[in-house]
Amino acid sequence: MLSPVIDPEGAPFWRYAAQGELRVQACADCGALRFPPRPCCPHCRSFGVDWRPVSGHGRVWSYVVPHPPLLPDYAERAPYNVIVVELVEAPHIRLVGNLVSGPGAPLDSLPAESVRIGARVRFVPDPASGLPQWVLERP
Repeated sequence: MLSPVIDPEGAPFWRYAAQGELRVQACADCGALRFPPRPCCPHCRSFGVDWRPVSGHGRVWSYVVPHPPLLPDYAERAPYNVIVVELVEAPHIRLVGNLVSGPGAPLDSLPAESVRIGARVRFVPDPASGLPQWVLERP
């Protein structure tokens, strides 16, 4: 499976995710949350950076279900979902991941037809890769 390209600005995101914690970059001066991570605040132009924990709760904003032809490692798992999650505390921040049946579950662990726009989800880390995944919230 492909691993993310980790740059200096985004490295803390991946480190926290691998530890089971979802954090997003924030301006140390004005407090604005931002993603993707970048060196300068788009609101006040400060270079001060902080990493703030977020609840990990969100809603499915969009999704796609890839089908072959794909890269060989992914083709074996198709069809699977890739979702875009809008965070509850910062709707302007959207994160990409997979909706799975539980932490560490494979990409194809939920049927593609179970994904719905607006479905409530929560962050779970994949214990093997440290990558963010999402599970459906139960009422």
